[in-house]
Amino acid sequence: MIFDNLPEWAIWLAQDQDGTWWAYEAEPNKQDHGWYENEVGRIMRLGQAAPPADWEATLTACPRRG
Repeated sequence: MIFDNLPEWAIWLAQDQDGTWWAYEAEPNKQDHGWYENEVGRIMRLGQAAPPADWEATLTACPRRG
């Protein structure tokens, strides 16, 4: 699954218009067709899924683990 290897540092998850899921250490910024890191923190491509109906609604804060 896409979220099986979620890094411990991941605080935000988001899916681009093309269906690509990303994990972010800092809240990402919105661009024309997806999300991008704000030059602070790490980013990791998690995988590809079906494109979402509303990619702008996919930005989600990860629950704290630990």
